Amino acid sequence: MATSKKYSVQIVEEDNFWTADIVRRVSARSNIVSKSQSGFASEAEAQAWADTELQGFMTNQSERNKRRAKKRES
Repeated sequence: MATSKKYSVQIVEEDNFWTADIVRRVSARSNIVSKSQSGFASEAEAQAWADTELQGFMTNQSERNKRRAKKRES
């Protein structure tokens, strides 16, 4: 599982299914859900999905930041 101060995973049980959220820390007081998936049968399935999605999400953000930095240099 990737660890970051800016991104985290939240797993919530609602009725008889689980929901996994990727949460982004906007400021010291504010968080926002960047990506969410619901309907998992177990907490383990939700955690596995969230871990893989968070890793891909952070990789995409890193690549995007590098592209934007390159544009600013020009």
